[in-house]
Amino acid sequence: MSTARDLFLADGYAGTSLEKVADAAGYSKGAVYSNFKNKKELCLEVLGLIHATKGAEIAAALGHGDTAEDRLGAFESWAENTLGDVGWTMLEFELIVLSRHDPELREALTATLGAARDIAVNLLTSFTESLGVTLPMPAEDAASSILGLGVGLGIQRAIDPTISARVVTDSLRVLLATSSPM
Repeated sequence: MSTARDLFLADGYAGTSLEKVADAAGYSKGAVYSNFKNKKELCLEVLGLIHATKGAEIAAALGHGDTAEDRLGAFESWAENTLGDVGWTMLEFELIVLSRHDPELREALTATLGAARDIAVNLLTSFTESLGVTLPMPAEDAASSILGLGVGLGIQRAIDPTISARVVTDSLRVLLATSSPM
């Protein structure tokens, strides 16, 4: 999986073939096909792995520090270093474009987005509970808002990396400032 991830991130969806993955991993093309029906299936697995990895990184950032501000600072640092990663952003975009005429892919991406949203909800819920606060809106809506902001900002930063990612943490700060104690 790590070889496939590296190739998809470096070369994109169109530039990566199952044969290329097999060669780079030291396997036969048949061995790759025995585990994945097609390139789409492999790429969707890679995206799931990326989302899980990024979720774990965010969890580590939000759990790092003695104060809420320390933890938000760690998250902001993660966002500055991660949002707008060209390989990741463009890979997601390639699949989104392909899904326009591929209902099966669109359905799979919808499930992938749902899983990413679930990760965001769990992270936000865990973070606010650790701070002893209740958000002013349902955690699902707040997480969708932060996730949407992060995705949009990631797209912009893939084009112009000078754009600050601070807006994501500032938005989270506003949510926390309007939260009530548990």
